[in-house]
Amino acid sequence: MAKRPPSRRRAPRSSILLRRLAVAGLVLVAFLYFRPLKTYLNTRHALVDRRGQVDRLEAQKRELEQRVTASSSTASLALEARRLALVKPGERLFIVKGIGAWRRAHRTLAGDG
Repeated sequence: MAKRPPSRRRAPRSSILLRRLAVAGLVLVAFLYFRPLKTYLNTRHALVDRRGQVDRLEAQKRELEQRVTASSSTASLALEARRLALVKPGERLFIVKGIGAWRRAHRTLAGDG
């Protein structure tokens, strides 16, 4: 009988099975962590967006509060009403057009003379 050439030594089947189970377990753990991790990151991004919105709204609120305190006097309310083209009872409203063109022409004449 002829001798067989020395062959590589194979790992026992139980060792190969154990490796495959370990890899499958790692894949399963990674799969189970994927969705919660994705949800966490999306929620964190949404939270950053909402904080930005809150900051902008707080700044807008401060500005509006300042406007309210500035417009609490009677004179400032009357001035704002005039800007909105409101008139007092008995007054007449006159709308004058072309003021910008008149000012430009007036500046040109004043600059020449």
